[in-house]
Amino acid sequence: MTAAPAPAARTYGASRPFAWLLLIGGALGLFASAVLTLDKLRLLKDPSYVPSCNINPIISCGSVMRSDQAEAFGFPNSLLGLVGFGVVIAVGAGLLAGAAYRRWFWLGLQAGTVFGIGFVSWLMYQALYRIGALCPYCLVVWAAMIPLFWYTTLHNLRSGVIPVGRRLRPVVREAARYHGAVPALWYAVIALLVLNRFWYYWSTLI
Repeated sequence: MTAAPAPAARTYGASRPFAWLLLIGGALGLFASAVLTLDKLRLLKDPSYVPSCNINPIISCGSVMRSDQAEAFGFPNSLLGLVGFGVVIAVGAGLLAGAAYRRWFWLGLQAGTVFGIGFVSWLMYQALYRIGALCPYCLVVWAAMIPLFWYTTLHNLRSGVIPVGRRLRPVVREAARYHGAVPALWYAVIALLVLNRFWYYWSTLI
């Protein structure tokens, strides 16, 4: 008598809009990371090199790249972006092709986006209140990371990858219903922080 085959492990797919979000958000982040990496290499080769995104005393990639925070782990931060956003693009492309992934895979993606948004938030604070300058390509990474984190979390909560208790299900349902409010508010808060931090400079342009 042969044993019954073991049940297949459950896999989770995703909607096409979410897949496109991963693909486009990952591509934007990868592009910005690639530009930052190339500029960092040029700066290491020639300390007098002036990046093209040095626009004024506030919008200055060079000031950010020369800071200790630009190499938080002993190497350029942009290398993390090359790897991380490359993975995000691959996941998005796979979902568009009809792939479905196991729970551990989605939890891994969740962990990656949690690390990414945490690291980006730390870099925001450093840029605003320690370095005192902004890098346009860093802003692109920030802008890409917010929806990647938010919609990955929302997908995992709604699909059951992250278990949700009965009391929290209405919260998740309403969050999904008004999903655009969170990233919009997040962007607005960042814009206000930038405006407030550098108002002494912006006010001279009015």
